[in-house]
Amino acid sequence: MDWTKLIPFPDPRKGEFISAPLGPGIYELYDNEARRWVLVGYSKNVAYRMTSLLPKPFGAGHRSNKETQEYIYKNITSISYRTKACNNGKEAREEEQNLLASGRRYVFLRWYWHLV
Repeated sequence: MDWTKLIPFPDPRKGEFISAPLGPGIYELYDNEARRWVLVGYSKNVAYRMTSLLPKPFGAGHRSNKETQEYIYKNITSISYRTKACNNGKEAREEEQNLLASGRRYVFLRWYWHLV
């Protein structure tokens, strides 16, 4: 599968919604104004996982990193995202590891990468 094009992050205050795989895959967020990658992540259900990227009441699910949610919400008009569907969770995790190994820098990293 190929990456989608970067598209504007949806603003739930305007009734916009996330377009992402309902199954396994990977996502990346980019801040167009700051010209930097914000976050990479993978999930067994990308659409559901991405709904946790915003603080409540706009986001759903559970995400323990409030700083990430606040950054995305505060900068929502300049955030774009792209997704890539994968065959399974293992493949999605490997895709994430490949991006991180490539040297791409992100504003926020998943917690476990600080342990590697």
